[in-house]
Amino acid sequence: MQAGKPILYSYFRSSCSWRVRIALALKGIDYETVPINLIKDGGQQFSKDFQALNPMKQVPTLKIDGITIHQSLAIIEYLEETRPTPRLLPQDPKKRASVRMISDLIAGGIQPLQNLSILKQVGEEIQLTWAQNAITSGFNALEQILQSTAGIYCVGDEVTMADLCLVPQVANAERFKVDLTLYPTISSISKRLLVLEAFQVSHPCRQPDTPTELRA
Repeated sequence: MQAGKPILYSYFRSSCSWRVRIALALKGIDYETVPINLIKDGGQQFSKDFQALNPMKQVPTLKIDGITIHQSLAIIEYLEETRPTPRLLPQDPKKRASVRMISDLIAGGIQPLQNLSILKQVGEEIQLTWAQNAITSGFNALEQILQSTAGIYCVGDEVTMADLCLVPQVANAERFKVDLTLYPTISSISKRLLVLEAFQVSHPCRQPDTPTELRA
């Protein structure tokens, strides 16, 4: 199936890229990273070369099996359909719907409201408050939902796509100084996930483009 080693265009701190890195690690897929610095040179995602690759000028972008895929959830679902072990979407359709619901809540309802492009638009003086409000609004809903779906992880006792979305968003919340003690279910699931190898090797502090002062 593979036409050469997959190439992931990624930024170390991008939570969307982190989701995909976790999926690649869980499924044991060897890949090459091409860093796209979202800050340097006004944002390398705006270069003509990268825009030709991804017209939305966003990371992640994955070249795999002779195709190019944008958007983290589309990438994860493609990996799931072509490389189904280990499973990231439950076989049970009700659980699978819960996984997709939680994933979409984070990927569509929280992260886009506090990402770099939006924060640039709102202005530096209110960026922190804006991001905190976006995250707390989403986490208020997510905490309630997880109380009915969670086992060890977001949906039951197996790692799913929902967990791949949760951990990077919790890291964003920490970066924006959100009080996570208000969200005990979210916090406890994230802590359990962060001890797993796939979440550690994919962590922003361990990427090829991680600045020296942020490495761990």
